[in-house]
Amino acid sequence: MIPVPGFEGRRIAVFGLGRSGLTAARALKAGGARPVLWDDSVSSRMQAEAEGFDVEDLTAADWSGFAALVLSPGAPLTHPEPHWTVGKAREAGVEIVGDIELFARAIAALPESERASVSVVAITGTNGKSTTTALIGWVLKQAGATVHIGGNIGIGVLALPAPTPGVSYVIEVSSYQLDLTTSFTPDVAILTNISPDHLDRHGGMEGYVAAKKRLFQNLPAPGAGAIVGVDDPEGAAIAAELKARGATVDRVSVRAPLDDAMGIYAVGSILYYNAPEPVALVDLALARSLPGRHNAQNAAFALSAAIDLGIPTEIAVEGLLSFPGLAHRMEHVGTLGRVRFINDSKATNADAARQALSSYDRSYWIAGGRAKAGGIDDLEDLFPRVAEAFLIGEAAGPFAARLGETPHRICGDMASAVQAAAEAASATGRDEVVLLSPAAASFDQYPDFEARGEAFRAAVLALGAQAPSAP
Repeated sequence: MIPVPGFEGRRIAVFGLGRSGLTAARALKAGGARPVLWDDSVSSRMQAEAEGFDVEDLTAADWSGFAALVLSPGAPLTHPEPHWTVGKAREAGVEIVGDIELFARAIAALPESERASVSVVAITGTNGKSTTTALIGWVLKQAGATVHIGGNIGIGVLALPAPTPGVSYVIEVSSYQLDLTTSFTPDVAILTNISPDHLDRHGGMEGYVAAKKRLFQNLPAPGAGAIVGVDDPEGAAIAAELKARGATVDRVSVRAPLDDAMGIYAVGSILYYNAPEPVALVDLALARSLPGRHNAQNAAFALSAAIDLGIPTEIAVEGLLSFPGLAHRMEHVGTLGRVRFINDSKATNADAARQALSSYDRSYWIAGGRAKAGGIDDLEDLFPRVAEAFLIGEAAGPFAARLGETPHRICGDMASAVQAAAEAASATGRDEVVLLSPAAASFDQYPDFEARGEAFRAAVLALGAQAPSAP
């Protein structure tokens, strides 16, 4: 745990007792604060009471006595409308923060000599941020560094071990978390890409982009730099804006050379580093678990971060090539005869599914769930790569209508889709791929994308498929 200083003896309201809320309460208490907790869930309140926390109905509390409100990232700050705690905090002049901001303050409060030896790498973006986070953590660990990985992936950031000399924190941050930051200044700030997502929570695309930009709100800062994907207009504009502000910026592209700009770009499977002359770094065809252009982007961010942190390039490349992959992100879960089954359940929008579909010349595609704005409209150019689509969940009907002449069938549930796709793929007698890349949220049938991915894995193994051997 990372104790949070600065609120000693003061009452702090904490709303939302999920992973980040309870962790924040523990860290505040360890730092000497007096957290006061509330949640709409009775069971969550009971758990907090069992841990010895003060639980108080914040709807009836005296907010003038609070020094801050720690808001769960799941509670809306602005849209569709502010959560009721936000109104009460603003009325009382109480600052509103989240767990990432508390982490930032805890790190900033370290003695200068200790802070200088601690590195913080923060990753955000619409797609690829989890794989990029895990990949950077892996590369740094293979280089011998002490690394703690968390945030929006895995462990809540304040539940990570307290700082020790030379430690590196590699944390994934969401747009919801960034909305609740003011002083966060990572040593390496990474934006993977931006495409429309969570627009209801940010009031549209402009608000969503503004939330992502908050990762860089305190740059330029001494010793801190940015790594920005520039293959979308928003990323390119942010990189240019940061450069104009005097920040150190490395660009990443997997679509075009960077000319004389600093950064890493891909041509085919080869990554080049512009410094400013291009130098070939690695052929990703040699990597164990990094297929496709989207993984070339993830690898480029990992190499750029490692280089910025002083890891020798050859050691970083070696770590990159040995990366075992991340569950539910282009994960090979089994083989049946000549058919491979790929779990890309994390693809909860069309842009993420595009990365997966683009990785194969031909696939038997399992898609569907709770559709997001635009559905699969933007994937039409990839329909010729779909041998047949197998549709599940609420979006099955709309997706079927959009696929038109592309072979497809409505299967409804995961087990039926896996069975039908496996039979169709096996019937060709060729090397084939059955790809779960839903292009939709999971919440119609599953609590999260992880549960959906595990359902896919279970259905594949139930067919008698052979799971890949452990690394």
